[in-house]
Amino acid sequence: MVFNYTNGFHDAANAIATSVSTRALTPRIALGLAAVGNLVGSFFGAKVAKTVGEGIIDVSATSSLNGLAIVGAALVGAIGWNLLTWWFGLPSSSSHALIGGLGGAAIAAGATVLWAGIFHKVVIPMVISPVVGVVLGYLVMLTILWLFRGANPGRVSRGFRSAQTLSAAAMALGHGLQDAAKTMGVIVLALNVGNFHTGTDIPLWVYFTTAAVMAAGTYAGGWRIMRTLGRRIIHLDPPQGFAAETTASAVLYVAGIGFGAPISTTHTITSSIMGVGATKRLSAVRWGVAGNIVGAWILTFPGAGLVAAACYLITRLFA
Repeated sequence: MVFNYTNGFHDAANAIATSVSTRALTPRIALGLAAVGNLVGSFFGAKVAKTVGEGIIDVSATSSLNGLAIVGAALVGAIGWNLLTWWFGLPSSSSHALIGGLGGAAIAAGATVLWAGIFHKVVIPMVISPVVGVVLGYLVMLTILWLFRGANPGRVSRGFRSAQTLSAAAMALGHGLQDAAKTMGVIVLALNVGNFHTGTDIPLWVYFTTAAVMAAGTYAGGWRIMRTLGRRIIHLDPPQGFAAETTASAVLYVAGIGFGAPISTTHTITSSIMGVGATKRLSAVRWGVAGNIVGAWILTFPGAGLVAAACYLITRLFA
């Protein structure tokens, strides 16, 4: 639940940064909308939860206590990475921090890492989703520019500022579908390891507890990362904000509901913003900031994994 809370405030910017930066929504209203969206979206993430719960590591051959130590160390590694990137205002992936933590702790414990599952369900979607976000964001924004090419700019801006309420809500639902589901998957994994549960079915109380804690974390806000997404990559106007959020939420829905792939909401919205911004001109995107963000993405797996491995080894000293 601590990881889940940090996920909420770390990734709150994913759903609302563009709406706040374009002044479509006030910060507190936007955070409330994101919290509700995360709560509702979590009930559609069973496929993603199953992937995380049984498709990343296999701790069935270890003792119950050792298996719980692996899961606990993985979560500590993910929490540490979330807090570090939040402090520097970098929109890294809480999802990949969690998966990297699971892998690092499992390697340190000598447990089985399901590399084929990680490659097909994590690595391939991790590479494809940002590319799709950039390309689709570019095309959606071009379509909007063509459709409204002769319209009054002020009227168009006001219309899209209102429409961003819907696109921000769609993005919040997508975040709940993806990120709340990953936490639910880890909870089910821990329950199975501790012999409190069998199978991949998610108990109803897990849905409500996970969604409520993530909603609370979201409402706490994530202002450092929000500034990076909303202002530092490119200064967005309402049509651009709407295009970015619509693109990102569509990618999240297809990946989560269609394929059960735990993709990063952070990667998806950031790449969509880059694609939308590139329609103005390539130099409009601050590629230096984008490069720092991509660097954080690359370091997420090994960074969280190393912290998790160290945490596991420390627990063994006192076991």
